[in-house]
Amino acid sequence: MSDGLDEIERLCSTLLRRVSAGERRAMLRDIARQVRAYQLAHLRAQKEPDGTAFTPRRPKRPEQPGGYTVKFLYPKGAADPRLVLMKSWVRQGALITGYDIEAGGIRSFFWDKIDRWLEPAEGERVAGGTRLRRKGRIRAKAMFRKLGRQLKTGVPSADEAWVGWIGGAARVAAIHHEGASDRPALGGRPVRYARRILLGLSTGERSALVDTVLVRLAG
Repeated sequence: MSDGLDEIERLCSTLLRRVSAGERRAMLRDIARQVRAYQLAHLRAQKEPDGTAFTPRRPKRPEQPGGYTVKFLYPKGAADPRLVLMKSWVRQGALITGYDIEAGGIRSFFWDKIDRWLEPAEGERVAGGTRLRRKGRIRAKAMFRKLGRQLKTGVPSADEAWVGWIGGAARVAAIHHEGASDRPALGGRPVRYARRILLGLSTGERSALVDTVLVRLAG
């Protein structure tokens, strides 16, 4: 179904052919920036282009806390694995995160890359310990914040402009945009992600872009 803008967009395309290549490239660059701004606004609002809210994340499994001290060699397969002594830890999916006594701060390690678990000596055992406090634990963070920072624009020619992602970010965006499956951790089970439209324009935004072109051509 047409939203009434198709004919106007074709007219703009015809008019653009009447200006120089340099002018078209400059106009496309401005339009690409405007389109990128629209996409970032959608991501910040956690909404698709038509105003529909993103499908919420699946609830995470409860963290598995451990107030006692653990001791292990890391990583698996290393010629000289490091001895890790950790207290106030939690199991977070593929990671174990806690207070690394040797490092003097909170560190994370891949659970499946632990070479060997060891029994802590009597003097190394710490009952309880300080509570883990990390940013982002109080309220859920908005989805796709990192993808928003990686959103790019390009004007490869006087007749073409693009807005999107490249490299690994493009792969991640495509998985969510299409509702595809992926393995969240190496060797983990495939997970099908909810479809969330990350790129697109509302009817109002398309209309505003047409107005931008017409104003530029009239000037």
